[in-house]
Amino acid sequence: MSSTSADRLADTVPREPIAANIWETVLGSPRYVVAPMVDASELAWRLLSRRHGAHLCYTPMLHSSVFCRDPKYRREALASTAEDRPLIVQFCGNDPDTLLEAALLAEPFCDAVDINIGCPQAIAKRGRYGAFLQDDWDLLGRIVGRLSKNLCVPVTCKLRVFPEIEKTVKYARMLETAGAKMLTVHGRTREQKGPLTGVASWDHIKAIRQAVSIPVIANGNIQCLQDAEKCIEETNVHGVMSAEGNLYNPYIFEARYPPSWEPAFEYLDLVERYPAPPSFIRGHLFKLFHHTLCLAENKEERETLATNSTMESFKNVVRALRDRYLPYHEGRLVWRDESDRSDYNLKLPPWLCQPYVRQCPEQRSVEKSETEAEQMKTQSETMKRKFTDEDGNQISRKRFKRLKQLARRPTKPMVVGRRGSDLCHNCPNPVGLKCVHKLCRQCCRNKCFTENLDCIGHRNLTKTRRQMAIEFAAKRKTTQNTTT
Repeated sequence: MSSTSADRLADTVPREPIAANIWETVLGSPRYVVAPMVDASELAWRLLSRRHGAHLCYTPMLHSSVFCRDPKYRREALASTAEDRPLIVQFCGNDPDTLLEAALLAEPFCDAVDINIGCPQAIAKRGRYGAFLQDDWDLLGRIVGRLSKNLCVPVTCKLRVFPEIEKTVKYARMLETAGAKMLTVHGRTREQKGPLTGVASWDHIKAIRQAVSIPVIANGNIQCLQDAEKCIEETNVHGVMSAEGNLYNPYIFEARYPPSWEPAFEYLDLVERYPAPPSFIRGHLFKLFHHTLCLAENKEERETLATNSTMESFKNVVRALRDRYLPYHEGRLVWRDESDRSDYNLKLPPWLCQPYVRQCPEQRSVEKSETEAEQMKTQSETMKRKFTDEDGNQISRKRFKRLKQLARRPTKPMVVGRRGSDLCHNCPNPVGLKCVHKLCRQCCRNKCFTENLDCIGHRNLTKTRRQMAIEFAAKRKTTQNTTT
């Protein structure tokens, strides 16, 4: 959409002043927030989270240009209910006009619009959005300013930090000056992802909270309710956001660790009322039952969940896992101590919802190096062929070849010794077969040099070349005398 049409669309909506403190007046003072998660924070999951302690939810990250041109995408993205408020719709993109058009279409259905400037994935790098906009502060300022001036709902930003606290603070102040009414700060850099995720820096978040006057939500290191309370206490933020912690335990804000089948059945009931794609459902169930499905005894359920897409198959997996572990959960059977099970090393029983703890990058790097070294060693041993004789004794490759030759022609007489097996007169090395002096190559060369000899067998023409050099010198001397 052009700048003119964007302005025209913005002018059709009555503008109302936005409250300065949106955290309290617009969003209702949310303390516990569910993050925007691609393919994960759909309506059914948001409602499940709200029922168990979440005060505010975000939609998944929506691509602004697709949102503008695709009515089906827009309809599915904005699916909501009265129970699903307050709600923040999050967009990604790098064009101010397109982002404004998308935001204007979404603002009747939400309480705020968020600009994603924190996504660190490769697709964000290719599309030049998310955390890869943090290199262009001018463009970011224009985007935030344009939306802030033309929307009747607040504009917020979810960002990642720079390695330097000072630069991060300047970045946050720039966004505040441009018109952002709230910041959600993920305390990791854009390089901290996947195996390099590591620990989020609450020091960065605290510095931003002290530097800006708008509300700040903290994101990172929230795996249980105690983490959330500790983060609020240390950083003085208004609230905390959970992503992975919420996915593995949607009851996280109730400080409960329920058996996985409880949230699973509740979620599946919500999906029947508010449908979601099978890939979303499968992803949620894999995370809810992560620690259970890792056990070898649940291989069949894991394969069923991975290869089926019907609601009945999903329910059957949940029922099977519930029936298997409910007797342990109720105490009718005794779960063996972790020391008795080689495939189980958890403090909580595996059927309970609990955090997924990532390895720290340093530990992963060491283990990866050890694994690669072991793989190289195994590969080397596999590639190196071992030879044995008829009795199974290990022999050299040359000996093996010799035995094969004898097996092919057993009547051929064996030649004792090898070519050149006679020894040199001066050293223990084999003599050259055609050497005139019955010497090895090196001894023959020394003899020819000291005694002015030739050896046709070793192609050593010391005597001949010296004679040629004498004749050439004589001819040159004669030529010079003639000239003078």
